[in-house]
Amino acid sequence: MTALVAVAHGSRDPRSASAVRSLVDVVRELAPELDVRTSFLDLSAPLLPDVLRSVAADGHRHAVVVPLLLGKAYHARVDVPSAVTAAAVPVDVRIADVLGPDHRLESAALRRLAAAGAHPGDRSLGVVLAAAGSSHEPANATVASIAASWAHRFGWAGAEAAFASTATPDVPTAIARLRARGATRIAVASWFLAPGFLPDRVARLAGQAPVAAPLGPDLAVASLVLDRYHAALPVAVPA
Repeated sequence: MTALVAVAHGSRDPRSASAVRSLVDVVRELAPELDVRTSFLDLSAPLLPDVLRSVAADGHRHAVVVPLLLGKAYHARVDVPSAVTAAAVPVDVRIADVLGPDHRLESAALRRLAAAGAHPGDRSLGVVLAAAGSSHEPANATVASIAASWAHRFGWAGAEAAFASTATPDVPTAIARLRARGATRIAVASWFLAPGFLPDRVARLAGQAPVAAPLGPDLAVASLVLDRYHAALPVAVPA
């Protein structure tokens, strides 16, 4: 069997690790035949190198690390490979692609947004798609592209990407742009997997606007994790 090792960034906020573990629990429910494990890059336990060592100690010869990251920024390009190298295990470790972009992430974000009271066709509504932000501009551009497609598809007054750190615009700037386009109501969609410091910052900056919950333990997101795992499996190695 090839172990599936899900790795999230980690956070000092215990809600974040709890949400990640709940998502991985859904993955296990979808694929009870797999050995599915949870790990983190930093700030939460267990760390990815330690989990890979436990995978090796349990006799696995193959593992796929699935980054629970929504974009291919620094953590995906540098931190995950570095942690795999640091584990130094006698295991064939493949690193799967990140989760985003994928229509299932958008669907989950839209479901959370609808639960916050925002629906297609409301021409008075401006939607902010709030993400973490990255120094890697293509990752930010992906979020902006999603917001632009939503604005075109759903008949709102507009949709704008905003970022909680590093990148611009921030949430108040995005809200101001939407109001300038005629939006009389604002709702904030979440491009975060789990609660934590940055989603809390977004909620504070949003003021009175309703803010959707992070994607969390969503069935579609869990199925995406499994798809990333299967796509990275070594040829001719059973799952």
